[in-house]
Formats: sequence, structure tokens, C-alpha cells
Amino acid sequence: MLHNDIWRGLDLLAEQNGLSVSGLARRAGLDATAFNKSKRTAKDGRPRWPSTESISRALVAVNAEFGDFAAIVTGGRGQTIPLLAYDDACAYGAFDQAGHPAGPDWEDVLFPGADIHKDLYAIEVTGPDMAPIYRAGDRIIVSASAEARTGDRVAVKLQKGKLFAAVLACRSEGRVELQSLAVDGASRTLRAGELAWIARILWVSQ
Repeated sequence: MLHNDIWRGLDLLAEQNGLSVSGLARRAGLDATAFNKSKRTAKDGRPRWPSTESISRALVAVNAEFGDFAAIVTGGRGQTIPLLAYDDACAYGAFDQAGHPAGPDWEDVLFPGADIHKDLYAIEVTGPDMAPIYRAGDRIIVSASAEARTGDRVAVKLQKGKLFAAVLACRSEGRVELQSLAVDGASRTLRAGELAWIARILWVSQ
């Protein structure tokens, strides 16, 4: 891995999560300038490298793994994954009972790093239902098999068809508590019978 490749990987990691490099650094608990272009070369012209700790903290901050970062840095082409518009994803028959894509309306798009994760698909936001965090044109990359943990952003499909994004606050056998992505962070509790499935959001391309 070359110096420029590592920094390009951090640039792309931030971009794929809808962040600037300063925003990525802040989310990782680092100084906001830690990943800035001005920090990548010393005054005498020698290249400066990000520390393994700062890279690790950045990956944890966006729920990514080192394999994801390596795929970005090395320019791995990844694989194609299914893509569906949000309105179509809310329709009956777009998913099977386990939350995997189903039906004829899905199209394939290339996603770098898809060889790292399994059971990925993408939902393209088409309206205001996921605002203010996700806007029209954003593509949410979801894993149907990755374990959703407390604090993870998740896609939630209701039995009645509606699909929305939230933060998983608590989950038990009979109920699920979700926290809104909006500024107020309002919570919502759903009974297990109201849910079709919950899947972890891994990335967002904005």
C-alpha cells in the first residue's frame, strides 16, 4: 500500500458514509484536522502516514472492517449487488420472509467491497421519507445477514410494507426499540409481530 493510496482510502471511506474527512475524524473522536490534506505531508516534504490507531478508530466509527478499507485502498472492483428504488422496496413482494431481495424489479450495480460482505443490496432513496439523514439519490447499502447490534443503523421493514431507517436501541424476543435518526432522537417500540425484518446498514453512498 502506497502513501497516496492510504489517504485516498480514507477519503473514499468518508465519502461512502456521507462525510467529509473532517467529519470522519470527528466521528472517530480525533482532531477534526487529523485527516486533512495539509496533514499528509511534513514541512520538509516527507510523506506523513496516518497511524494504525486513527485508521482503526475511523473504521469503528462507521461500522466498517479492515477488509473493507483494504478493498478501497487496493481498488478492488467488488461484485454486483441488487438495487431497488425506495418506493418499490416498500411494495409487497420486493423481499422474501428473511429480508433478501425478491421479485423482478431489482437491477444490478457494482459495489466495491461486495466480495467482503455477503447478502448485500442497495436501496435508492427517492423521496423525503428518510430525511434528514438520507436524501433523494442516496444509496443505502444493507446486509441481510450481518448481525445488527445495539447502536447500529438499521433498515426496518414493517409487515404493512413501510420501510424506514433507524438506530437499533434495544432488541428482545418480543419487542424492538428503535431510535429515530432525526435530531430529536425520538424512540419507538415495535412488537415482534409488527416487523417483517431488520437488516444492518453498512454504508451509504451520497
